[in-house]
Amino acid sequence: MTSRLVLVLGDLFIPDRAPDIPAKFKKLLVPGKIGQILCLGNLTDNTTYDFLRGIAPDLQIVKGDFDVEAPNLPPSKVVTHGSLRIGFTHGHTIIPPGDQDALLISARHMDVDVLLWGGTHRFEAYEVEGKFFVNPGSATGAMGTGWWGEGEDPVPSFCLMDVQGDVMQLYVYLLKTDANGVENVNVEKISFRKSSGLVPAAS
Repeated sequence: MTSRLVLVLGDLFIPDRAPDIPAKFKKLLVPGKIGQILCLGNLTDNTTYDFLRGIAPDLQIVKGDFDVEAPNLPPSKVVTHGSLRIGFTHGHTIIPPGDQDALLISARHMDVDVLLWGGTHRFEAYEVEGKFFVNPGSATGAMGTGWWGEGEDPVPSFCLMDVQGDVMQLYVYLLKTDANGVENVNVEKISFRKSSGLVPAAS
């Protein structure tokens, strides 16, 4: 049976702003477990492209603002999983960038239940007017511009989606560094139901 898991990642910027996907993430991203990959742009090297294709041959990519060597990539795409229409875009075409109202307009224009966007290098997930918005952040923790406070470092992150019918389970993987400099992968889970929005987490 083909895996229902969908990997969502973006803003890799290898090797310009980061040397590679973190090793602790790579250990989790193995062939046979993921059915599809949605890349939200700025996949800027062939080695990482080949690595992702090795995880899941169904690799869907949209154009980021630094994908200059791939001019034919579309700015956005829509895929369907279960009863959810899922749109994804890099986000540099959202004006103002990351603006909630602008994202809602884009989701309505694309006629999607879920909108994935990138560009800020910071994980976000929230529900507005029955639609679910997810920014997976940067899988490499690549530096962005204007989205992080002074002295604040980007946290590498990616998401896995598991859709069954009208329910999405979103698993967020964040590579956090403790006070001793030790890196640990933290996983958070968020549930979204098409008909009624976010599902309360079990206590």
